[in-house]
Amino acid sequence: MNSRTATRKEVARGARESRTGLFTRLHSWLHHHRQSALNAWKKMVLAPVQALMTTLVIAIALSLPTALYVVVENIQQFTSGIESTAQVTLYLKQGIKQDAVDGLMKKLDAHESISQVTFISANQALSEFQNLSGLGDSLQLLESNPLPAVIMVQPTLADNAAVIETLAEELRQWGGIDDVRLDMKWVQRLHAILEAGRRLAVALAIALSLGVLLVVGNTIRLAVQNRRDEIVVVKLVGGTDGYVRRPFLYTGLWYGAVGGALAWLLIGVSMLWLSGAVSKLSGLYQSGFSLNGPGMDELGLLLFGGALLGLLGSWLAVGRHLREMEPG
Repeated sequence: MNSRTATRKEVARGARESRTGLFTRLHSWLHHHRQSALNAWKKMVLAPVQALMTTLVIAIALSLPTALYVVVENIQQFTSGIESTAQVTLYLKQGIKQDAVDGLMKKLDAHESISQVTFISANQALSEFQNLSGLGDSLQLLESNPLPAVIMVQPTLADNAAVIETLAEELRQWGGIDDVRLDMKWVQRLHAILEAGRRLAVALAIALSLGVLLVVGNTIRLAVQNRRDEIVVVKLVGGTDGYVRRPFLYTGLWYGAVGGALAWLLIGVSMLWLSGAVSKLSGLYQSGFSLNGPGMDELGLLLFGGALLGLLGSWLAVGRHLREMEPG
């Protein structure tokens, strides 16, 4: 009985010691992470010239694709309000009777794909052309009005090219309509340009991300070489590769994160500098458009992306050189 009790006590004591050892190792691991992060930051602050040069290169590399993306989004915002002006223009046959016009207007008003219909008579069209062309009384010399009556049709889905094409093809089959014209080409071209801009931003981001990896990797490589003797000693006393690698990983992370923050500031300052000229230009066209700089979403993306690239670049650089520094 006594032996069983003693065995139970030993098992309980072993379990407590195991839990204590686990908590101690976890606390030590977290403490080393915290110390590595703080020491990496202090080393950056103590070498401001090198840190500034490295982070500026990273900031420029990150800011170029992000700035292009912000510009594309500004253009998209500017055009979103005028895309709804895409219209279908119906040119009526010469000499069409008013009863036929009224019938067409009723059918168009009842159509589910049409939100608004505007009729312009032949006389109204001639008067507008006379005012816009500056020909004045010269048009009065014409024996008859050469311009047809027009119906302007506003589709319900004005930004859907496929729906508008289908609607135009349907209207071509209606009687009393001589020709159907679409005001969609410019919208399609604009969408194509914006899509090309987005793809260019992605391509730039991929290419310049590789540049960030090279910059961080080269910086960390130099740091590893400068601490070669220290690393060999740490390995001699039992330091693991993870223990040795950790401070350099945090150094790369700090470089990337600070570079991302600087990139956000660079884009913001650039947009602020351009906003005055853009506002003045939009004012000349009676537009209330204003240039929007990068927001909190872009800041978060740049911080996360920069930190991730810095971490990856330092991981690749340290991993390669640690294998070459085994104590002999």
